[in-house]
Amino acid sequence: MYWLLALITGSLLLLIGLGIHYEIHPLPANHSTQRRLKSILAFNLITFILAQLGLLLLGIQEVMAAPTGPETVHDISIGMGLAILGIGIPTAFSTIGAGIAVGPVGAASLAVIAEKPEMFGRTLLYLGLAEGIAIYGLVVSILLLGKI
Repeated sequence: MYWLLALITGSLLLLIGLGIHYEIHPLPANHSTQRRLKSILAFNLITFILAQLGLLLLGIQEVMAAPTGPETVHDISIGMGLAILGIGIPTAFSTIGAGIAVGPVGAASLAVIAEKPEMFGRTLLYLGLAEGIAIYGLVVSILLLGKI
């Protein structure tokens, strides 16, 4: 299984290295060069996806074949693991929503403050309301955590 991790790591490092190299030394706009780079990228992407699927399948097989006995008494069950993942979902989605809300509100706030500095308090209030979305998700997660 470690060879799959090495393959995934090598694939990512090759992709990052090629990106840095071609950012520093751009290629001429040659049709054959672009086709070669697209084929290299496609091969790298296919290798990465196949290695991820192999790692997933081998990992599932290894976990399912784990011995059960008195030494695994303190393990978390599948149901408990899914419950903990479900508890994290409100925080994740509310944080993403807050990020989406704060972007335009913050940009508009800076534009308004540049023209009318006396509007600072009102724009800060709107930004706080947008950030409150993340707090609501955190509160819901904490309440759900208390139900376990």
